[in-house]
Amino acid sequence: MKNRNAEGVHLGNLGIAYRELGEPRRAIEYHEKALVVSREIGDRGAEGQDVGNLGIAYADLGETRRAVDLWEQTLSIHREIGDRRGEGNDLGNLGNAYADLGETRRAVEYYEQTLAIHREIGDRRGEGNALWNMSLVQYALGERAQAIANAEAALEIYEQIEAPAAGKVREQLAEWRGES
Repeated sequence: MKNRNAEGVHLGNLGIAYRELGEPRRAIEYHEKALVVSREIGDRGAEGQDVGNLGIAYADLGETRRAVDLWEQTLSIHREIGDRRGEGNDLGNLGNAYADLGETRRAVEYYEQTLAIHREIGDRRGEGNALWNMSLVQYALGERAQAIANAEAALEIYEQIEAPAAGKVREQLAEWRGES
């Protein structure tokens, strides 16, 4: 049928499926193929998504610096096309990467940016994720009170939207408070 757009979408979905199966190298193969299609047809939104998915796959392989490079590219694309949700997700991924690299202050800066965007666009799950991730880094920095406050705020959101992560946050809060 020569529908390149659909082909790119299906290639990207196969990449996501392989990632979920724990096969990041195969995921990379499909995300790279999807990226070629997105660029050929000039779909910047799909290109940003494909580049971001490549970043996730490389992060799964432990290649965090490569993931950072890819997420910086996708952040640039999402900003160019005005995709605020994509921008917020990219900033969150960068925060996670810098937390993994031990650059905790930098991670907090990215989490603060993603939190502001998710609040601006009304993305409650994104807001909860940003608060939760920020709390983990703050606790590691010894900022216990702020970490607990942000985890409590994340838990409130997760409970409101019935997110599965609520249980994990509740358990961590109990441990931090010495209740477990």
